[in-house]
Amino acid sequence: MRDHSTLDHFLSHTESGIRAMFALLGMGRDADADDHELIDDGLQAREKKTSARLMRVNHAGEVAAQGLYHGQALTARHQEVRQHMQDCAREEQAHLDWCKKRLNELNDRPSTLAPAWYLGSYAIGATVGLLGDQWSLGFVSETEKQVVRHLDKHLSRLPENDTRSQDILRRIREDEARHDENAQNAGVHKLPELACHAMQAASKVMTKTAYWA
Repeated sequence: MRDHSTLDHFLSHTESGIRAMFALLGMGRDADADDHELIDDGLQAREKKTSARLMRVNHAGEVAAQGLYHGQALTARHQEVRQHMQDCAREEQAHLDWCKKRLNELNDRPSTLAPAWYLGSYAIGATVGLLGDQWSLGFVSETEKQVVRHLDKHLSRLPENDTRSQDILRRIREDEARHDENAQNAGVHKLPELACHAMQAASKVMTKTAYWA
């Protein structure tokens, strides 16, 4: 089996990005979405809207995660780190699918800015990857720590009887915590406090925007 060149990796990740973008552009409700609506008979209109907005934020977060991991895989220096990023991206795709399905069940839609979340995150991920694999893994670790805290907040805000959304977020939380642990085990450079605060600020912008749009 021949070694893959930088061009090979670039073309491969460009293809992944294009596939992700096409998937994001199909942002309307699925054709079979009406089949899921009966599940929510126990939710009042206000509760359903709250759940939908929170799940839209989480869907946007998973879109951004796809971009980050694709970008980091593109510029990773070692194959094992590249593979780590690709494995995480595949798990984040499952999270994305769960959130999209739940939005359909709630008769709502993903953020209209989803392509922007993906492209911006892809650029950030690729840039971080250029700093070196240990910095890139450190970025993964800090990102996942922040995501876990974010999920904890959303779990506390969801309506008590929306057990389906709660179950989805708990499953996602478990995977994100494991991503953090795996990154630390692979060896990380701890990010400066300023970088962590900047990440938190960027996350708040996306969260507040996706909640409404």
